[in-house]
Amino acid sequence: MVWKLMFASVAAFTARAVPAVSASPEARNFVADAAGALELKPSPIEPAWITAGAPVARLAEHSRGRDDAAMTAVWDCTAGEFRWHFGWDETVMILEGEVHITTEDGIERLLGPGDVAYFAGGTWATWRVDRYVRKVAFCRKPFPKPLTIAYRLRNFIRQGGAQGLAA
Repeated sequence: MVWKLMFASVAAFTARAVPAVSASPEARNFVADAAGALELKPSPIEPAWITAGAPVARLAEHSRGRDDAAMTAVWDCTAGEFRWHFGWDETVMILEGEVHITTEDGIERLLGPGDVAYFAGGTWATWRVDRYVRKVAFCRKPFPKPLTIAYRLRNFIRQGGAQGLAA
């Protein structure tokens, strides 16, 4: 059973790693926009997550990977406090305003313009926005654990196996 699972993981990884022979017509190889020029559309926060105020969030998708495993977006939010579940790994850069972050393990941090933060997929954080915040978000779907192991094994082999450990 374990071997079948490992084989399936390696097969899935290999299929994903092989470049597409031809791009779909709607695929874009290069995307460049001014963050302020993107049209932000309503992106309501799950009401059960809101702990204070009435925050209003908006989102503009900037780009998406061909495999739908990564995307970049601009997001903004008015004053309020809410818990946020990160379904994807997410790296954010604050463009404007600020946000007070409290992670599940109690780490507190104020993020302002130019600050960069990473949130692992599957985690929660509390966001307190006193006035307004706007960020760019770089999101990536985490690989399933067996696929992650196969990917690391591939990298280990490419780096020379045990010889790479001695370096």
